[in-house]
Formats: sequence, structure tokens, C-alpha cells
Amino acid sequence: MKPADFAAAQPKLVLEEYFAGRTQAWGLFQDRFGTVKRQFTVEITGTWDGEQLVLDEQFLYNDGETDQRVWTIRKRADGGYEGRAADVVGVASGLSAGNALNWAYVMDLKVGDGTLRVAFDDWMFLQPGGAMINRARVSKWGIDVGEVTLFFMKPGLKAAS
Repeated sequence: MKPADFAAAQPKLVLEEYFAGRTQAWGLFQDRFGTVKRQFTVEITGTWDGEQLVLDEQFLYNDGETDQRVWTIRKRADGGYEGRAADVVGVASGLSAGNALNWAYVMDLKVGDGTLRVAFDDWMFLQPGGAMINRARVSKWGIDVGEVTLFFMKPGLKAAS
């Protein structure tokens, strides 16, 4: 699967437009066996200045733990994206077409008192009415260790029925 497969799909996802302002998300992490290990919500504030998108993500997990990630994302001349965050190793690379965006990055993921370096193959799909579905395969040494599923909504919007 590649972003170009979705070039004609609507509505068109323009990352910097979608994430400008407030966005809410609900998600979960499943291990490689499909067992739900963690659920969470995310409050996201996005600021686009014409050159870079800053996403301040505030996580609240079902066990009461909180976390924050701040992404700084730039649109490249080729229409793709590059993103950085404190726990991302190097640069995240994103390609977008139609209603889809595919991110690839390596992250030092907090696990208990330590971290685990994992790779993300992250897909976002904008839906009619403003909902966005996000599925990310998480792997270590090329072996799938789990999957993250997220649903994004802009406050005040209703998903298409």
C-alpha cells in the first residue's frame, strides 16, 4: 500500500489545515496478538504559521498516566512532510495523497521505567464529516509488536451518517 493508491480519494487531507486549532483523539494499543493493552485520549492543539505546524499532544491513559509529545512538522517542496519530536529518532517522513497520509519514523517509546526503540508505519485516512482514522503498525527489528488505532475529531463537528 502506498499513498498514491488514494490520490483520488476524498475528502483531501491537508495535514496543516486539519490539525490547525483543537483536535481530540481516542485510541488504543493492541499487542501483536490483538489484546488491548492500553487505551487513551489525546487533546491536541495545532498551530500553523505558513511554514511549520506545531502539534502539542496531551495524552491521558486509562490508568491515569499522562504524557506530552510536541511535534514540529514542515511541508517539503515535494508536498511531503517531515516531522520531529523529542522521542522520535531522527526525522519522521510523511507522504500524502488524496485522503491519506503515511508516516514512517522510529521512536523511543516509554515502557515502564525504560524505553523501547520501535518503528512506526503510520497511516491516516480523512473521512467525510471530518473524522480521521489512524492505524499504525509498531515493529522492532522488523517484527510486528503491536498496533495503535486512533480516531480524530475536530470539536463541534459531526461525522457523516
